[in-house]
Amino acid sequence: MMTSFAILCLSIAIIESMAGILGNGIILAASSSSCIGSKTWPPYDMIVISLSSSRITLQCWIILDLFLTIFCEPSYFEENIYGIIKTVYMFLNYSSLWFGAWLSVFYCIKVASFTQSFFIWLKQRIARLMPWMLLVSWLGSFIAAIPFAWDAYSVHKNFTAPRPMTNSSAMRTTRRDNLGLLILLCNAGIGMPLILCVVSSVLLIQSLWIHTRQMQNNASGFRDPSLEAHMKAIKSVCSLLIFYIAYFIAFTFLLYDLFLHFSTPKSICIAVMAACPTGHSIVVMWSNPKFRELPARIWQHTKCPVRNTFM
Repeated sequence: MMTSFAILCLSIAIIESMAGILGNGIILAASSSSCIGSKTWPPYDMIVISLSSSRITLQCWIILDLFLTIFCEPSYFEENIYGIIKTVYMFLNYSSLWFGAWLSVFYCIKVASFTQSFFIWLKQRIARLMPWMLLVSWLGSFIAAIPFAWDAYSVHKNFTAPRPMTNSSAMRTTRRDNLGLLILLCNAGIGMPLILCVVSSVLLIQSLWIHTRQMQNNASGFRDPSLEAHMKAIKSVCSLLIFYIAYFIAFTFLLYDLFLHFSTPKSICIAVMAACPTGHSIVVMWSNPKFRELPARIWQHTKCPVRNTFM
C-alpha cells in the first residue's frame, strides 16, 4: 500500500514531468526552427535537439510508467509490460545522461580559455566530432539497456516458474550471477558521463572565475556588462551541475532497487528525477536568449486576436 506522502510525491513527479515536457518542447522547437533549411547544423543545436527530444520522451515515459504502475494489476504489469517499460526507461535515462554531459563539455570547450594543445585541437574540431559523439552515445545507451530486458524476463521467470530440481536451480543461479555481472559492467558506464560533466563544469567555472577576478581588479567602479555576463554564466553552470548530480544520484538509487516498491524514499527519488530535467531545461532557456524569445513571440501572437476583439 502507498502512503499519502508517496502519493503526493508521485503526483508532484507527474506535474514536474508535464512542465519539463513543455520546457523541453520550447527548446526543441526553437533549435529545430533555426536548423531548418541549413545544410550543416551547429554542434550546440545538435546537442540541444538530442537532449530535449530524449527528455521529452523520457518524461512522457515516466508519466506512462506511473499511471500503469498505479492503476494496472501488479500481475498483469509484471507479466506483460514490465520488461518493455524498464528497457526503454533505462535507454532514455542513459541517453539523457550522455547528452547532458556533452552539453557541459561543449560549454567548456567553447567558453573556457585554456592554452593546452589538446584543448585547442578539440575547439577546432568540435563541429566535426559532435555528430559522431552523439551517435556513439545513442548506440552505447541502446547496448547498455539491452541486458535489462533479459534481466526483467529472467526475474519474472524465476518468480513464476515452479520450484526446480537442484541442478536446474544451480544453472539458473549461475545464469543470474552472470547476468548481474553483465548489468554491473553496463552500469559502470554511467560513471563516464558523470565524470565528463563534473570535470568540464569545474574547468569552465575555474576559467570563468579567473576572468571574473581579473575584470574585478581592472574595474573602474561602474557596472561592467561583461562582468555581469561572467557571473551569470558561473551561476548557470553551477545550477546545471547541481541538477545533473542530483539526477544521477536519484537514478543510481532507483537503478539498484535500494528501496521498497512505492516506499517514501523511492517516491522522493522519482520526484527528484522528474524535477531535475525540468530545472535543467529552465536554466538552459534562461541562459540563451533564443529560447526566451520563442515563448514571448507565442504570447504576443495569442494576445493580438484578443486585443483586436475588444478594440
